[in-house]
Amino acid sequence: MLLLAAVVRDHRIAPAATTGADLGPPGLAPGYAAPVGTSTGAGALEVRGLRKAFGSTVAVDGLDLDIPAGSMFGLVGPNGAGKTTTLSMVTGLLVPDAGSVRVHGVDLWTQPDRAKRLIGVLPDGLRTFDRLTGAELISYAGLLRGMDPEVVRGRRDDLLAALDLATAPGVLVADYSAGMTKKVALACALVHAPRLLVLDEPFEAVDPVSAGAIRTILARFVEAGGTVVLSSHVMALVERMCDHVAVIAGGRVLAVGTLDDVRAGQDLETRFLGLLGGCGPELELSWLRPSSASS
Repeated sequence: MLLLAAVVRDHRIAPAATTGADLGPPGLAPGYAAPVGTSTGAGALEVRGLRKAFGSTVAVDGLDLDIPAGSMFGLVGPNGAGKTTTLSMVTGLLVPDAGSVRVHGVDLWTQPDRAKRLIGVLPDGLRTFDRLTGAELISYAGLLRGMDPEVVRGRRDDLLAALDLATAPGVLVADYSAGMTKKVALACALVHAPRLLVLDEPFEAVDPVSAGAIRTILARFVEAGGTVVLSSHVMALVERMCDHVAVIAGGRVLAVGTLDDVRAGQDLETRFLGLLGGCGPELELSWLRPSSASS
């Protein structure tokens, strides 16, 4: 895991030709001048009034979030709560109908190039260039961001080793397992050393050994000053990993804050069900019972 140290500690997200002297205030992209009245000590992610509708269906309804820098932030909610839509909008993958998003003080929609340099994203259901090998895909992600080829090669090799992908150097991503595909997508999100990682269901289809490696990488990323926002349906995982959490349903925030504040003296799953009004009506499927009278 020491191989990853340069990746998780180097938050100079500009292309490698840019020097540290060009970076300006911590957390802001090179050359960025904060607007009047904007603090350069802003949180990692500030969301205000975010809204998105698909026809008559409102997926996200005036959502507000403040995600502190240096936090491991969990986003939980039932299916259809608006989690994926929210994460797609805060990373610039989906245009909102209304609202604003700031990444370390940089407005995502008025300064998209500068804001996106600060973000690494792992979307759910990612479609990628799967006729490349894992090494080629990571290299492509780095070069696409304008990084120096030598820097890309070093970080690519570090990530392949850290995520246990180096043993399949000639295998195309199309032939990867679901878990391997998830890991190489995470490597692509990390290669430019972002300040903010946004991960939609990062542990889905990942085996326990690989999941442990990913948790270690993310924990070290946060320890080094990065911020992680992740969504998951697994309450125990969020409870184990995250220090802040938001519960959303119907496109709105039901509870947000530190893990202890949101749990309110309960475990997260119990609190989650309480906020959502329980498990819903119990339906008895009498036809499902094994019968001793066979027909």
